[in-house]
Amino acid sequence: MMYYNRELSWLGFNYRVLQEAASSSVPLFERLKFLSIFSSNLDEFFRIRYPAIMAIMSLKKKTRKELAGEWSVDILEKIQAEVTRQLEEFGAILMKEILPTLKENGIYLYYSEPLREEHRSQVREIFFTDVLSFIQPLLLDGRKNFIPENNQLYLAIALKRPGEELIRHAIVNIPSDKLPRFFVLPTLENLNYVIFIDDVIRENISYIFPGFEILSVYSFKLNRDADLKLEEEYEPDMLDKIEKQLSKREFGLPSRFLYESGMPLSIQLFFVSTLGFKLDDLFAGGRYHNLKDLATLPDFDKKLVYEKMEPVTKGIPTTNDIFKLISHHDILIHLPYQSYNPILSFFNQAMIDPAVTEIFIAFYRVAAESHIANAMISAAKNGKKVTALLELKARFDEANNIRWSRRMKQAGVRLIYGIPGIKVHSKIALIRKQSDSGVINFSVLSTGNFNEVTARFYTDHVLMTADQTIGNELLQLFKFLQKRRLPESKHELKFKKLLVSQFNMVERFDELMKEEIKKVKKDQQARIRIKLNNLEETDMIKKIIKAAESGVKIEMIVRSVCCLVPSHPNIQVKRIVDRYLEHSRLFIFGSGDLATVIMGSADWMHRNLHLRIEVCVPVEDPACKKELIDYFDLQWKDNDKAVLLKENFAQEKPQVNGTIVNAQKEIYNYIREKL
Repeated sequence: MMYYNRELSWLGFNYRVLQEAASSSVPLFERLKFLSIFSSNLDEFFRIRYPAIMAIMSLKKKTRKELAGEWSVDILEKIQAEVTRQLEEFGAILMKEILPTLKENGIYLYYSEPLREEHRSQVREIFFTDVLSFIQPLLLDGRKNFIPENNQLYLAIALKRPGEELIRHAIVNIPSDKLPRFFVLPTLENLNYVIFIDDVIRENISYIFPGFEILSVYSFKLNRDADLKLEEEYEPDMLDKIEKQLSKREFGLPSRFLYESGMPLSIQLFFVSTLGFKLDDLFAGGRYHNLKDLATLPDFDKKLVYEKMEPVTKGIPTTNDIFKLISHHDILIHLPYQSYNPILSFFNQAMIDPAVTEIFIAFYRVAAESHIANAMISAAKNGKKVTALLELKARFDEANNIRWSRRMKQAGVRLIYGIPGIKVHSKIALIRKQSDSGVINFSVLSTGNFNEVTARFYTDHVLMTADQTIGNELLQLFKFLQKRRLPESKHELKFKKLLVSQFNMVERFDELMKEEIKKVKKDQQARIRIKLNNLEETDMIKKIIKAAESGVKIEMIVRSVCCLVPSHPNIQVKRIVDRYLEHSRLFIFGSGDLATVIMGSADWMHRNLHLRIEVCVPVEDPACKKELIDYFDLQWKDNDKAVLLKENFAQEKPQVNGTIVNAQKEIYNYIREKL
């Protein structure tokens, strides 16, 4: 077998997240955070991937065989079984490890237990004063339609009037989207008590339905398909079309009905018939859903978190003329280990520098209160020519990007709303500055978004360079993007240094792999080191395997989806999950000073290489090159948070021979001490 199934591989990644929640070496509230991330990830899986799975399974068997990965008849059962297994382990970690440890630290979270008498009056007061005004009960008597919203929490109630045989059904919303998920109750016996809003409502359900006998109460929620149904066009009303589709997204087709275990089959079937679900959409869960909210559990200032690693600020004075610094040598920033301030300073200085004439930038996910977007607005108001590409199709960030597009347009920024039929995922910017010798280009190329919020916990690399070839190639690309059309051919644009999908990226990576194969034939050391978020593209996987079979040693760090089965002895694949989200993409071909080092925005997935505009850049400055090689090698030595991916989806911890190496700590120390 050459390929893993993509969905099972993704579930393997989410299981690795769950393992961090299970680790006693992780601080308690960080373990809660990992439970939260696991829950949030699973919701996204059912909103994005599961509808696609169902669509694939509806295809003919012959068509499924042509797809990469394992799409056998029983794959759906395997996915459902794996989700069920992980949810059971999630519940065990929470119930048997996290909740008892919380109690040991003076925090008691009511979790299905009966309420203590001392708390009943307080819970009733919370219900009547804080919660009741947000409750919208609905008796399902056929007079009104009930359309559950995506990810909204509900209680399903079976009830009847005294003396009647007729059992009725009702729905009560749990307004956790408008109110806190947790409420603090009076301290008893040195324990800080906390209760779910769910249980505040359960305890007082009889007040919502006076005159009825409550027979049973079960929680449930619905996930809905998150895809926007867009017929992409070139007209400027694309923005309005996306907004209209966003309003419909929360009422898209059902993809998962998650119900509390123990809900009788009769009630399940009632919802199947009433709401138009399929039996394959039903999944049993615990009493509480949307446990991503565990990240908001009150901590009572217990400080049960990771010791903070303050971003390193030395080495790049942000108050100096940053363009002068870049003119002398390239600057490479490693986030979040280093401060984001140099990037902010770059854009802010460009905004006020009278010699700066033009600014180009591509946004994919804009921060809600973006300093960089505000700098673009100020620059336009200062009379500079500012061109900003906003990808309106950045999933789950569409509304935020639309808000920013309107603000920037009003300020006079020239906007490019992406390209119909393709996403622009590049993280690039270009400043053009007038000098005595002509226009000088200053470029910024990043592996992550221009987003100062995610820069605090995503690991990324940002290159700032005055290389004029790179600057001219970025200018060429921005001018092409302004045309808002697909390339007419791969040869429409020529790039000497940049690797740009749709034009030369796949071919350049292919050339570099072939060069390593040639080294083997010459009895030279041949080595490929790659770090990605996702590896799924079938042709790239074939090329990796071919290189390994030719004798090239291949080391890969793949955070999430990895469809390559690492069965060849020359291929090793690791996955790292730690306090920071591993997000950078890095490609190293060869060894030592002669190695080719490339960084950029592109994962090796079909969508990135063939359905998006991605940009990668060779890092040629010797100091920057060495930093990235050292960075990868430090990660490769990790035997603390890394796992080796094996056949049959196994994730194996590396053997510890002596010292425990935690890559993220080692990289932080490397940057703090050596840079």
